Amino acid sequence: MTTFLLIRHGLTDAVNHYLAGVAPGIRLNGVGRTQVARLVERLHDIPLTAIVSSPLERTRETADAIGRDHGLAVQTAPAFLEYDVGAWTGTSFPDLDANESWQRFNTVRSVTRPERGELMLDVQHRSVSALLDLRTRYPDGIVAIVSHGDVIRAMLLFALGMPIDFYHRLEVLPARISIIDLSREPICL
Repeated sequence: MTTFLLIRHGLTDAVNHYLAGVAPGIRLNGVGRTQVARLVERLHDIPLTAIVSSPLERTRETADAIGRDHGLAVQTAPAFLEYDVGAWTGTSFPDLDANESWQRFNTVRSVTRPERGELMLDVQHRSVSALLDLRTRYPDGIVAIVSHGDVIRAMLLFALGMPIDFYHRLEVLPARISIIDLSREPICL
């Protein structure tokens, strides 16, 4: 069985203010760096087999700190990249609230694509496919995956057998860990 520690990056100035999406250059703020330091302490005695991260700065900052403490090189995997929200990237939440597409998106993510963005089902497919590949590579390991709230929710919904439209039923906070154990039993996508 492979144990996956799904870790959301530490706090940034974007969290709860605007959609950062796949925009580069968004780094951890002071609170986020403190959160990551505590996260590293909590993970110190966990025998990690591998650390895999989204390529964005905020996830790399989080993963690199864990990697330094464990003496492991961080592997970068685009499959764990943040949800591409297309034209909404950089838009504040108050500005989105009046947008009908945004309201529909938050009701039925399974069939609502942000303009020039990707479907949540596509996010789930790419991230779960990568998770299953890692399960094959590390069949008895403990793998830390540092990613983003939406991506982690997509993987958790799959693991729980819940529809993607139940997205809002899960809370994934910055610098928090969600754990999934995957056996070698066949899983259908």
